[in-house]
Amino acid sequence: MIIKQIPNTLTSLNLLSGMLGIYFVLEGNIHYGAYFIFLASLFDFLDGFLARVLKVHSEIGKELDSLADLVTFGVLPSFILLKMITQHSDLGYLPFFVFIVGIFSAIRLAKFNVDTRQTDQFIGLPTPANALLISTLPFLKERFPSLDQVFNEPYFIMGMALILSFLLISELPLIALKFKNFGIRENVFRYLTLLMGLVCILTFGLGGIPFVIISYIVLSVMEGLITKNAKVD
Repeated sequence: MIIKQIPNTLTSLNLLSGMLGIYFVLEGNIHYGAYFIFLASLFDFLDGFLARVLKVHSEIGKELDSLADLVTFGVLPSFILLKMITQHSDLGYLPFFVFIVGIFSAIRLAKFNVDTRQTDQFIGLPTPANALLISTLPFLKERFPSLDQVFNEPYFIMGMALILSFLLISELPLIALKFKNFGIRENVFRYLTLLMGLVCILTFGLGGIPFVIISYIVLSVMEGLITKNAKVD
């Protein structure tokens, strides 16, 4: 039935968005990388949502989703970082180090497919969150011109790629915005995450998204520490 192919079609549009994003980034239109990641994130949400609504889960769909996510949320961000370096410096082959983001994104996606712990929380930084952080760095640089020197420093970019790659495959528990109920006490850190995200975006526009992801990580760590201490007590 055609209806069963709707989720896979949306997943394919996610993949197409990633490939188009890579093309435009290589052409020098680095901001387009973020636009296509936003578009792909929408397709990524819709394919899973409709698969649940239509009850058309399949192993092929699951594998296709991971492959599409690898291109859009792993390979595309790697090329954005590469372009950020090569636009302002010539270090030969050294900037290709940032491709570590694509490699560790693949590992992250593979782990997610077999890790049964990630039902009500994430273990490690999700690839879409990582991609959104990286792709909006050019907007952050424009919003804060004083950061030009920092973001034009190739070794800073490569160091950031290393840190983000570590976060992708870390055992760090992170908040999943899945509400079993809407009680304040049970979801306080989820609400704080959403509130911080809204404030950052309204204040800084797309340049606020890196702050959103950073606050998301910090709030997740705080929740983990509080939960751990509560269990000890």
